[in-house]
Amino acid sequence: SSTAAVYGTPEHVPIPESAPRVPINPYGATKLTIEFALDAWQRAYGLRWAALRYFNAAGAHPDGTLCECHEPETHLIPLAIDAALGRRPPLTIYGDDYPTPDGTCIRDYIHVQDLAAAHLEALARLEAGTTLGPLNLGTGAGCSVRAVIDAVAEVTGREVPCAIGPRRAGDPAELVADPSRAREVLGWRAQHSALPIIVEDAVRSRHDTTRASLTTAPPERRIIP
Repeated sequence: SSTAAVYGTPEHVPIPESAPRVPINPYGATKLTIEFALDAWQRAYGLRWAALRYFNAAGAHPDGTLCECHEPETHLIPLAIDAALGRRPPLTIYGDDYPTPDGTCIRDYIHVQDLAAAHLEALARLEAGTTLGPLNLGTGAGCSVRAVIDAVAEVTGREVPCAIGPRRAGDPAELVADPSRAREVLGWRAQHSALPIIVEDAVRSRHDTTRASLTTAPPERRIIP
């Protein structure tokens, strides 16, 4: 697994794999170093490899049993859910003056089930003798911080308490994948990554009491065009 962080602050969106790779944090720099190493091993020894550049991984297994669970929590969707349920302080929105339609950052959220499916497709092609190189895993569509908050409020039936904070250094206004190469090479496209589906699955996974409070069935899975 690699990351969209290898691109740093992009010049244009959506971001193709050919975009300049200028990471601005150690996480992105480390992932890019590993990509360089894999490419060098391919040229020297014929290693077959793939670097799946995740955009914003989110969601959980639909039955709620497989999910992220860590502390400190830093991801927007679980933080917004916990704020809505009164488990954490109000959610901080880091900047509401970005050059986006509602002033908040835009990110490309990709469901973990779609990521898992891409891994299986990539593995099958590597085993068949194909080297894949870097592949963006995203939907090609972005959602703003405020759109995520609205989706959490809709799914939980509760307001998400928020406070506006300053921008965080290094946060680009918009990060959205161009996933066309993954579609072409893997025959893959996101099928579970509509924002309401991601949030519904994430809410269901947060706690037994949360799951019990949801009376609606999981939304129908839809292919993202």
